Amino acid sequence: MRTLCSFIIGCMFPCFGWLQAQDKTPTIVISTQNTALVYTANVKKQLTQLYFGQALANTSDYTLKKPSNLPAIITQGSGPVREPSLGVLHADNNPSLELQYINHNTKTEGNIQTTQIQLKDPQYPFYVTLNFKAYKNENVIEQWAEIKHQEKKAVILKHFTSAFLQLSSKNYYLTHFFGDWANEVRMEEVPLPEGIHHIESKLGTRATNFDLPSFMLSVDQPAGEENGKVLAGTLAWSGNFRLGFENIRYSEDFGNLLQILPGINNYASEYTLVPNTTFTTPSFIYTYSYSGKGQASRNLHQWATNYGIYKGKENKSTLLNNWEATYFKFDEQKLTSLLGDAQNLGVDVFLLDDGWFGNKYPRNNDDAGLGDWEVNKKKLPNGLPFFVKEAKKHNVKFGIWVEPEMVNPKSELYEKHPDWILKLPNRDENLRRTQLVLDLSNPKVQEHVFKVVDNILQENPDIAYIKWDCNRYMTNAFSDYLKDKQNNLYIDYTLGLYKVLERIRQKYPDTELMWCSGGGGRAEYGGLKYTNEFWPSDNTDPLQRIFIQYGYSYFFPMGIQCAHVTSWGKQPLKFKLDVAMSGKLGFDIRIEEMNPEELKLSQNALKNYKNLQDIINTGDMYRLIAPYNNHYAAWMLTDKAKNKAVLYTYNLHPQLGDYFAPIQFQGLDPNKNYVLKELNLENENKPQLPQNGKSFSGDYLMKIGLPWFLNGSLKSSVIELTAIN
Repeated sequence: MRTLCSFIIGCMFPCFGWLQAQDKTPTIVISTQNTALVYTANVKKQLTQLYFGQALANTSDYTLKKPSNLPAIITQGSGPVREPSLGVLHADNNPSLELQYINHNTKTEGNIQTTQIQLKDPQYPFYVTLNFKAYKNENVIEQWAEIKHQEKKAVILKHFTSAFLQLSSKNYYLTHFFGDWANEVRMEEVPLPEGIHHIESKLGTRATNFDLPSFMLSVDQPAGEENGKVLAGTLAWSGNFRLGFENIRYSEDFGNLLQILPGINNYASEYTLVPNTTFTTPSFIYTYSYSGKGQASRNLHQWATNYGIYKGKENKSTLLNNWEATYFKFDEQKLTSLLGDAQNLGVDVFLLDDGWFGNKYPRNNDDAGLGDWEVNKKKLPNGLPFFVKEAKKHNVKFGIWVEPEMVNPKSELYEKHPDWILKLPNRDENLRRTQLVLDLSNPKVQEHVFKVVDNILQENPDIAYIKWDCNRYMTNAFSDYLKDKQNNLYIDYTLGLYKVLERIRQKYPDTELMWCSGGGGRAEYGGLKYTNEFWPSDNTDPLQRIFIQYGYSYFFPMGIQCAHVTSWGKQPLKFKLDVAMSGKLGFDIRIEEMNPEELKLSQNALKNYKNLQDIINTGDMYRLIAPYNNHYAAWMLTDKAKNKAVLYTYNLHPQLGDYFAPIQFQGLDPNKNYVLKELNLENENKPQLPQNGKSFSGDYLMKIGLPWFLNGSLKSSVIELTAIN
């Protein structure tokens, strides 16, 4: 793992040849199949961006472009008066930073081109390494920076973005996603105005609760799904973030210039960096599509599946969660009966949710027990090993819920270790959901949080699944451990969290982890490199989930979005199943209350899902009909060989006079014929699709398509396509 503060042994800078000058005018080409980011240096030895756009066939042609004297990295106190990308207060209180190009190196191994650019302040032993990974086939670039120094005392980092991209156009259209609990990823596209615009979080934990650290930027004009130029980016960071956009129009000095600065939010986080340590910014992952938002999403999905998600190519477990069936009220007998329901349904895992722990302060509601991770002896007298064994008897695996970053004031942990808790010493406690946040900047707390999981898995090595939750953000935060370095708290907390997750992954590489945070509070790739999937929202109403899952699809594959069939919403069970199986299917519903027909429908949907899971998990997604400003929606996924595909169609609340355009498929092979089969039918003899069982060429389906076939509100259909030649 790239840690943000790691000890540097010895004087390492000369070992990397930092003081060995290379060409006076270097050409540094960072390139995928379709996109090139090219740097050079000006007469002042400042790094400048020569080009960013479609890759040229001949790399020597980049040098034909007139270079700009404008530095690529605006530094505080030294460059033009614009938003700084990097800034520092030196040990002698000098608030300026200058960076000169020293050298660079590039190597290619298989699909990945790695580039490092070394920069140094000419007056101080202050060094910056710019790192790039260009993923050729995915057309994705990953970028981050490493900052280190050998000054006599600590320096204060004031600005530290992960990237600094420049575009030059007259118009930009920014698509971003915002929301709140149970109302995540509401999409908005707006013309980017002149001036400075920020998308940011100051929540500490649950950082993506209000805004995603992700965006799409259409260049020149609004892009469509399959047309237009789009830059899509996402920051891999579980803490406070800021996406900066400085749009300068008609400037005498700069012309039309857009500066994009994504990175950690420096709010209350001017970071104290001691000598001979390294500060590593989180990765910014981005792609430039020249054929619309859909291709940008497919690029990011492919990168995520191959590189960004823990075991991203592997299919995920289906599960039955006990939460809506029992809430906090359960005992051994009740849970054992639910294990039987899980077996009867056919899922892979039974997940025991909140309420299983606490003795002095039993976890019978969310007011007590959080932090005391011992099995409640009254509810579960035989402990977790009993249920792990019982699960085996029922041919299902066992999973468990934890929220190890948090504590209730009514807990033994709170009584024993008040110094482990983030709270101001002379202020009233500021509770959210009756809980407080533990101080993960403290190594002792990191050890405690690791042991929460480690102790469970040591006692029960057959536990296969953990749901990791985090149900509040930081307020009135103060760390006893950090003492006079409180501005390091937000960053060191996130680093501490990553250290714990890395230890868990090293010791338990095969345990499946769901990344959850009171819903979609951690929808980002910083944590997903340790986790297999994420929980998009506590709102499981399938009508709302169409919008939520569709919104997340701009940046995240459908196969990692946990989607459960629950009692939320008044829609038919088929509608709930059809929506949930477009993501990672699960159940959180009272199976014992299903009638035989509903149980059979659910069992059949589960079988269909498992047959399609490879496509849902790793296939190419095409958004065909957006639910926004429509009364219907459709999307599809295809496998890489274009032999299999699955189409999802949904009627929302159509109104009299609505016009429904035909469904024009995407991503098929025009020279292949495909048989259409409607799945999850309530009556096998009454398909909704008139063309059920018939075959069509991919050319026909993509150019002419099929008439819309669903009638009435809250209707849904899942269509499997299979190539027959």
